[in-house]
Amino acid sequence: MELFKNRSSLHGYVMFMFLMTLSKGFACEAPSSPQCFRRKAEATVYTCEWSLNTTQSDVTFELYFNETKFGNIKETFHNVVEEQLIQSRSVMIWVEAHIGNSTCKSPKTSVILQDIVKYEAPQKISASWLKNNLSLSWIATEKYPAVAEVWFRRDEHPTEPWGKRIISTTINNNKDQHQVFVVNLWKNSAYQVQIRHRSTIAKKPLWSPWSQVVVPAELVHEPNVTMTITHFNGTRKVTLTWMPMPLGAAVRNVTSYSSQRCICTKTVYHNKHTIYTFVSYSAANISVIARNDVSVSPPATLQVPAEPASDLEACNKTLADKEINRKTCLEWYELQDGSPVPKNVITLTGKMGRKKKEEVRKNLKDYIRYLYFEHRCQHGRPQTVKMCFFYQKEGVPLKEPQEVTTLHETDISADLSWKAIPLAYQQGFLTHYRLCWVKISSQDEPRVCDNIPASETKYHLENLKAGSKYNITLAGVTQVGEGPEATAIINTKPGKPMNVWLSFGLLFVFFLFSTTCTVVLKKIKVKIFPPVPKPVITDFIPHQSKTQEILEKKEEVHDELTLLKLYPEGKSVSEEAEDVRVLRDEWGDRTDEDMEHDRSTLEECSDDCSSPGSTDEEQRNSKEGEITDIEQVDNELAMLIYKNGLVFDMKTELP
Repeated sequence: MELFKNRSSLHGYVMFMFLMTLSKGFACEAPSSPQCFRRKAEATVYTCEWSLNTTQSDVTFELYFNETKFGNIKETFHNVVEEQLIQSRSVMIWVEAHIGNSTCKSPKTSVILQDIVKYEAPQKISASWLKNNLSLSWIATEKYPAVAEVWFRRDEHPTEPWGKRIISTTINNNKDQHQVFVVNLWKNSAYQVQIRHRSTIAKKPLWSPWSQVVVPAELVHEPNVTMTITHFNGTRKVTLTWMPMPLGAAVRNVTSYSSQRCICTKTVYHNKHTIYTFVSYSAANISVIARNDVSVSPPATLQVPAEPASDLEACNKTLADKEINRKTCLEWYELQDGSPVPKNVITLTGKMGRKKKEEVRKNLKDYIRYLYFEHRCQHGRPQTVKMCFFYQKEGVPLKEPQEVTTLHETDISADLSWKAIPLAYQQGFLTHYRLCWVKISSQDEPRVCDNIPASETKYHLENLKAGSKYNITLAGVTQVGEGPEATAIINTKPGKPMNVWLSFGLLFVFFLFSTTCTVVLKKIKVKIFPPVPKPVITDFIPHQSKTQEILEKKEEVHDELTLLKLYPEGKSVSEEAEDVRVLRDEWGDRTDEDMEHDRSTLEECSDDCSSPGSTDEEQRNSKEGEITDIEQVDNELAMLIYKNGLVFDMKTELP
């Protein structure tokens, strides 16, 4: 019995679910109550909107205003002009949806149509940063303030909760825009923003749909740009490369602008981090700016200087007085102080009219130096075909060379240095400097002058006189003539005597040199002319006849006398040598007067002994004694040499 009951209940549940499913398949879901409104207070058309949750495609709607029906509507909205409706009184409105054979009716709503205003979603939203405040603006629906609801959160943190602000808008009458400020945000971050608004003058305003926008971070810093210049034939290619901007900045593009007046090319983008452009040889300023939807970065300005003008020549003619074509451009840079950045630039292009060209020509000043450029457009690129210095008219310098200074003054020379004449006072091309000097208070010496190249600022004066004063003049010279003179005084130092120590040193060197030369010459002389050896008597053979003749002759005493002495028997040679040394010492102790006395005595004795009558017997006895002594000696012979008052002994062996 219980089993039967359970089966019956289960069967009833299944049947109930089947009937419910069947009823859902044939019945429709009721649409929402319609909202009827105007887009603004002055509008004459009402829009009614509703919603229906269905996937069917053959759905039609009927819209009712009391008994007034608007049928065969295919969309979930319908526009009705105000003449067809009751606006000032309350009316009942509803919607019927027809899906197949089913009809679904929305709840009825009582409204006064003229009180309801619903704006469209904010259109063309623009944003900008003012410090840490975000300014939002969009097209104004009406010329009255509205109420805005703003939701925001940082884009890099999508999971954080929304910040919500309800703010009254202001009207920018110049642009017909609603504007609100969302304060206390981070300008260095990007934000997701949602905005909707409603009227403030309608009795029953409705919120508009939402509008969404991503506000990038403010571009606070200028792009970090590097520049590379490549030279071609009269053209310079400038490549600009910058570092990536912060991710939150959402940079839309980067642009560059050149300040050159003669431009015939467009900036070319190589990739999103590189730009390259072409400029001529004249100076240019290139500004690089990054942009996003809310801000513009500060410009990164790069200066492209003019090509160096140090080696340029002067030119006397330009194309200023001639007709030029549209592709030619002339520039004159006024160079007042020599600065590479000109203060005044005169430009003449072929596109100018005659009156404009005449005005440009009249602007060229006399006595002013210009840096002249002649540019042409070649294949879409500016090309400099001529570059030189130019004077419309030349004159003499207005000033003298500056700060003339004398340096390193000596007794015969001095150095001069000066600064060039300022460019604004040269009034022409300096051909040279004229330097003159003359000795003061001297009527005999003429004035001496010399021309110095215009590029020099130093000069060395020579051949001056010691202890003198000179008057110096220096002036700049152009093709027109010589300018004012700068003066200076030079006082040469007096001549200095030779240093005493230097003199002693020279004398010592001369003495040492002469001594060395003497010694060397003597050695050379000895080697070339050796001394002649003196003869030595080796034989002694007495002859009676020769001895007799010698005795008979008168004795003569010469400066050099040789005495032969035989050693006596029984006395050795060493003993006799000892006696000779004693005798030499005794002779050495004698004075000059004693030696002179002995010489006189010797001469007297020589005269007396030479007489034949008194000395014959003594000579014979002496001869016999000498022969006897010679036979007794052991063949040894001693020679006593008398020379210049001195006695020397020479020993030799007899044969």
